[in-house]
Amino acid sequence: MSVKIHPSAIVDEGAQIGEGSRVWHFVHVCGGAKIGQNVSMGQGVFVGNKVTIGDNCKIQNNVSVYDNVHLEEGVFCGPSMVFTNVYNPRSLIERKDEYLDTIVCRGASLGANCTIVCGVTIGRYAFIGAGAVVNKDVPDYALVVGVPAKQIGWMSEFGEQLDLPVKGEGETVCVHTGTTYQLKSGQLSKA
Repeated sequence: MSVKIHPSAIVDEGAQIGEGSRVWHFVHVCGGAKIGQNVSMGQGVFVGNKVTIGDNCKIQNNVSVYDNVHLEEGVFCGPSMVFTNVYNPRSLIERKDEYLDTIVCRGASLGANCTIVCGVTIGRYAFIGAGAVVNKDVPDYALVVGVPAKQIGWMSEFGEQLDLPVKGEGETVCVHTGTTYQLKSGQLSKA
């Protein structure tokens, strides 16, 4: 297995890219980036210097992963979704020392054209709907949509909405995998 890099891509010296990863047309990976194995970066992706991308992530076309964004294993970034790294940017004021960390935990899916405002954590296996604007932390397994994003449900690791209330308590089984999920005190976990 080797890394496949399209001839039109720019990978700066020092960038670390794991085995089996694919770097498609017009991608730019900066020299400080650390990218895991079996990562796919679609056309027009930009990866900054202070970025980590875990194994088996899929970054679709036209996504910029700016400094201080960290993707754990198995994160899906939909086409043209947006990360920010400065909370209150101004063109005339230098704020590179004010970058906020954004953490996207294992297995989360970020829908097409959504925006993730810097400084938040997206929980494990959370699902961000297309076009949503996330400006606060998202719990593990939460399904959030809208502007600003609001939780409307829970998602299984398989990627299907679970039959559970947003608030309260309950238990359900994923019809695809047979996994049991329990909702207690506003947190979802596998039983």
